[in-house]
Amino acid sequence: MSFLLPKLTSKKEVDQVIKSTAEKVLVLRFGRDEDPVCLQLDDILSKTSSDLSKMAAIYLVDVDQTPVYTHYFDISYIPSTVFFFNGQHMKVDYGSPDHTKFVGSFKTKQDFIDLIEVIYRGAMRGKLIVQSPIDPKNIPKYDLLYQDI
Repeated sequence: MSFLLPKLTSKKEVDQVIKSTAEKVLVLRFGRDEDPVCLQLDDILSKTSSDLSKMAAIYLVDVDQTPVYTHYFDISYIPSTVFFFNGQHMKVDYGSPDHTKFVGSFKTKQDFIDLIEVIYRGAMRGKLIVQSPIDPKNIPKYDLLYQDI
């Protein structure tokens, strides 16, 4: 289903989308098109994109073609989903040490829709970090890897 969503293939394209997306949550899915978990997430993203079109813009970013952002967001597991609002990186407290991105696939479409609604409402009120509405048992658990420390 990843063919239904727009792809960003360079740092310049990612920069442009971050700068130009206004009054919507920008969803950037970092991953690879052939990865099975990425395909599962892409299916959820593509099925919800029309329902969320007034609230969110969803793009796929290939980790191999945008190493600057892959390194900047410390993407060591794919898929990783990062959120922006009016050019500002939005953080979400998922009950884990990393608030900068969602790692893995959402369990249900409704989990993703609820998260976008919370980010959107929080961002409209000027918040830069919001509390995740997703049930903690639906959030994948990963150990953080600290490399080169």
